[in-house]
Amino acid sequence: MNTTAPPTTARPRPLDGITVVSLEHAIAAPFCTRQLADMGARVIKVERPGVGDFARNYDTRTKGLASHFVWTNRSKESLTLDLKHPDAHAILMQLLEKADVLVQNLAPGAAARMGLSFNALHPQFPKLIVCDISGYGEGGPYETKKAYDLLIQSESGFVSTTGSPDAPAKAGCSLSDIAAGSYAYSSILNALLLRHKTGLGSRLDVSMLESTVEWMSFPLYYAYDGAAPPVRAGAAHATIYPYGPFPVGDGSQVMLGLQNEREWVAFCDKVLQDPTVATSADYENNSRRSANREPLRALIVEAFSKMTIDQVVQRLEAAQIANARVNEMKDVWAHPQLQARERWVEIQSPVGPLPALLPPASNNQFDARMDPIPAIGEHTAKILKDLNVSEQMIADLVAAKAI
Repeated sequence: MNTTAPPTTARPRPLDGITVVSLEHAIAAPFCTRQLADMGARVIKVERPGVGDFARNYDTRTKGLASHFVWTNRSKESLTLDLKHPDAHAILMQLLEKADVLVQNLAPGAAARMGLSFNALHPQFPKLIVCDISGYGEGGPYETKKAYDLLIQSESGFVSTTGSPDAPAKAGCSLSDIAAGSYAYSSILNALLLRHKTGLGSRLDVSMLESTVEWMSFPLYYAYDGAAPPVRAGAAHATIYPYGPFPVGDGSQVMLGLQNEREWVAFCDKVLQDPTVATSADYENNSRRSANREPLRALIVEAFSKMTIDQVVQRLEAAQIANARVNEMKDVWAHPQLQARERWVEIQSPVGPLPALLPPASNNQFDARMDPIPAIGEHTAKILKDLNVSEQMIADLVAAKAI
């Protein structure tokens, strides 16, 4: 995989001059604030002294760093504060005097108990935007219920629609965390625009459950008014066939999708090279093909077993049939489209340079910020000095394990 150096141009970014203070851990809030940092915001990540964000210890897969942490924490400053210590809490309040946004995904009620709710802060900091991210949102019987990504995937109904008929399956990535982090990010942008009109900060209440249920709207409406939900069909489409993965002779898999009868005829003629299949009574329309999946699958698998993945893709392309390779992670690192578009850049980290994917949706007016991943407390001393905290006070805070 080839990487390029991050852009060094000084073109202004959309969130230059915006300061975000984040009491964050795990994925949802860090993913939100990393996107803000991508757009130029200064993000001060507040971590527990000595321990830091517990996502730092999820694994050691990326040159000794945790894969989740590498993904969600570039371009941030790490400040260690024990917010239960009064002097550390006072430092946080100093930071909020100049901050535009406070993000937190602490345990439900924890921020409020420390005097960090919107209602507590708004009289003192009327322009401050406060974004609370939680599993279930404020109010309701689940308000204080523990929530992790897989649990929300389950509560939202996502798991029930994914997998095989015999066994449901979760998503292979932190889907509910990503959903909540994305809506928190866009909601903060909305709140910044609104503040430009009103001069006032907003309180944002982002629920992982509601964020994920929004993404479940198709199966929800499909099962409207007591109707049966979509059938779990693994990686295949539940109602259109052939539309899914098929093994190929060289051990690879190809994903293909047929959307209409014209494509079905072309598939039989140019890919299977047997036009009589298209006119068989068993396969004459999508309903018949879907009802006769097993024999049709066997026919396709037999044809593909004599070819390599390149040969199958070549035939599919010639027939203008939508297709994709079922790539593994090693294939994605080397994906020719990402390479051709120079989407990988090199960023710095506590263990040296690492590749990072540029944010989706490039903009011709600015370059995304791609700065280093911080070590625990890497910026504590500098941030405190910028707040005019004396050397003696810093030493006292260290001795008290408050920073």
